[in-house]
Amino acid sequence: MVQTTAAVICGEKDIQLRTFELPPISADELLVKNISNSVCLSTYKAALLGSKHKRVPENIDEVPVITGHEYSGVIVEVGENLKDQFKAGDSFVLQPAMGLPTGYSAGYSYETFGGNATYSIIPKIAIDLGCVLPYDGSYYADASLAEPMSCIIGAFHASYHTTQFVYEHEMGIKEGGTLALLACAGPMGIGAIDYAINGPVKPRRIVVTDIDEARLSRAESLIPVSAAKAQGIELIYVNTIEMEDPVTYLKSLNDDQGCDDVMVYAAVAQVLEQADALLGNDGCLNFFAGPTDKEFKVPFNFYNVHYESTHIVGTSGGSTGDMVESLELSAKGDINPSFMITHVGGLQAAPHTILNQLDIPGGKKLIYPHIDLPLTAIDNFTSLAKQDPFFSELDAILAKNNYVWNQHAEKALLEFYDVSLSV
Repeated sequence: MVQTTAAVICGEKDIQLRTFELPPISADELLVKNISNSVCLSTYKAALLGSKHKRVPENIDEVPVITGHEYSGVIVEVGENLKDQFKAGDSFVLQPAMGLPTGYSAGYSYETFGGNATYSIIPKIAIDLGCVLPYDGSYYADASLAEPMSCIIGAFHASYHTTQFVYEHEMGIKEGGTLALLACAGPMGIGAIDYAINGPVKPRRIVVTDIDEARLSRAESLIPVSAAKAQGIELIYVNTIEMEDPVTYLKSLNDDQGCDDVMVYAAVAQVLEQADALLGNDGCLNFFAGPTDKEFKVPFNFYNVHYESTHIVGTSGGSTGDMVESLELSAKGDINPSFMITHVGGLQAAPHTILNQLDIPGGKKLIYPHIDLPLTAIDNFTSLAKQDPFFSELDAILAKNNYVWNQHAEKALLEFYDVSLSV
């Protein structure tokens, strides 16, 4: 029997750390050691609603469910029927988009299946659906972030364009077109900027907006205008907070024309109305942000739908192909999902982090279940040097990398806490 400690949902706004014994795995299951899990805003929504959430079972007061679905780790034990597919010691990354009619998936619905745990069991249904992907790398944060990056990539693939009287959709953002990324300087937004510039389909102009100057400055330091220019793309960062008429100004940056693609990274009515007004002929509005209000409604210009062929799409999650694309692009160094990470911590930090995501500044929070560390901003490791010289070494690693989390930093952290990657 293997003992696990996990951050579990017990009710509305109730996440607890619990230690319990995992049952023996069946012949069709995998026992895994979770190495990293990035915290998703969707987990906050599940914790907020508890059993009222469509993916969370009704009996969580009796059978709590493990949180976390953006995770990677090492296979510890392989069920008898799976030994031709997997072997102990192999690294894996989870694709959590199971697509079940019930909506159930890892991190929301299962007592023993989730990322915010030291050990977990991957059930037969997830294995049969191809949700356990082999991971050839050794940087586990990168693997965890393949899931949120797959959501971004999936959104880019889901946008589409049309040709009049040709009744087929041309999938994806428009090659050589103009792209507006609204409210897009947060963690997922930074991933979107990175992919828009370095992905396979390149627009000629990208306008990124936000109302937080610090977030915009950080985004520009990570993905400078010069990096886009090197790819033949004009990149413009804009703070719209004090603008009386942001739409007119943003159109002026695009030769007073509407945009081919507009993506919205915040569930804010005003931003969506701006997006609608920014659409050009055959323009596609992609609503990326997920609202918590099931009655969230915003006016849309249906005159333009009829006469300008404007349209709207939305996606939730990414496919296995999107996830593989993320892993391949990051392995080649074309994109850097770690741009999204601003905090790291151990499992004890998971409950507070999940429930207070909206109040904790910064971007993605990364949980390493086997270390003992409060949630810590990456640029605050210097202050921890007084407690242990190790943190000075870690800070030096980060300082050399513009305070972007990286493989060297992860390796040092895991070694400091004596986290074994072998079984």
